[in-house]
Amino acid sequence: MSEQNTTKKLQVLLPHWIEHNNNHIAEFRKWEIEARTEPGQEVALLLEKAISDMEDAGKSLSEALEKIGGPLEGGEWQHHHH
Repeated sequence: MSEQNTTKKLQVLLPHWIEHNNNHIAEFRKWEIEARTEPGQEVALLLEKAISDMEDAGKSLSEALEKIGGPLEGGEWQHHHH
């Protein structure tokens, strides 16, 4: 794959990965709050760490997207479905 093709693919994939990561963070946060009462503080702390790790991953993904010039014009990535 040429460098230009790789860049274009990443300009499509990275925004999707960032959005997907943010959705996971929101879900983890919801369950972290639930875990404070049951099953307990230890689980809540581990979920907090997972949230922090995912936030760090999101920052790295955003930096990578910035380095390649941002998302592909037209927001084509938004039409991708699992």
